[in-house]
Formats: sequence, structure tokens, C-alpha cells
Amino acid sequence: MEQRVSLVTLGVADMDRARSFYTSLGWQPGPSPEHIVFFQAGGMVVALWERMALAVDSGIDVEDDNEDTPGSGDGWGGKVLGLNVPSAGDVDEQFTAAVDAGAEVLRTPATRYWGGYSGVFADPDGHIWEIAYNPYWSVTEDGLTLLGDGRG
Repeated sequence: MEQRVSLVTLGVADMDRARSFYTSLGWQPGPSPEHIVFFQAGGMVVALWERMALAVDSGIDVEDDNEDTPGSGDGWGGKVLGLNVPSAGDVDEQFTAAVDAGAEVLRTPATRYWGGYSGVFADPDGHIWEIAYNPYWSVTEDGLTLLGDGRG
């Protein structure tokens, strides 16, 4: 798996409050679909998304208090690290490398409702990662991830 992070998604309890906080810091929202806010942060992206929607999208059962379930119960930290790659094939390649290294599959790579392709896994300590191809964003040759037009 490539050694970089291109996206950090923060699960928030109150989207309006979170957006207001970050914009009060001087952060400018980039093009974003409804119900999520993207901020270009150098060569990566920081996203704000409703906490439960993020959990569901990531395959996390926050109602499951079983300590063996990654991200469940009190262990769900409300954040997902992301690696954006240039193609769907790259998602499969990077995801396979993570699984071969011992990752636990939470959501196998598949075409997503927003038009991209992604999969989600937990590392051995339960940290959640998504590997994604977003056809509306650009990933440069040197690994920078740049927001697109707000569709994905």
C-alpha cells in the first residue's frame, strides 16, 4: 500500500457547528456534494460528514459493543483515513496489499453511489482506512489529491 494519506474524514455530531468552526479558523470549503464538506488542505483533503452516516458508509456497527468488532461501540473514533488513487484497479491492488498484510475487511471494494469505487478495512488496532478512486478528483503523479467539481 502506498505510504501516504490523501483524505481524513471527521465524523461530526452537528454539521452546521463543525462547518462554522472550520470556516471561523479561516478554512475555505471546496466544491462539495450535499451533506459533506470538503476542505483542500495542501495536497490532501479534510472532510466533515455526519458521524452516523460515516459509520454506516464505513461498515461500522456502532451498536455492537463486542470488543472484537473494529470501530464498534466506544472504540468508534468517528474518523476515517483515506488513500485516494488514480483508478479502480489501483483500489483493488492497494486493498489486496492491505488484506495480505493483515487488515480486516469492513467493506469490499465496489462501485459507490457517488460515482467512485472504494473499499474499507481496519488495521490490526482497529483504525479505519478507505481506499478510493474518485473520478471527480485528481491524484497527481507525486501523490497530491486535489478536489474536483463537488460531485463526489
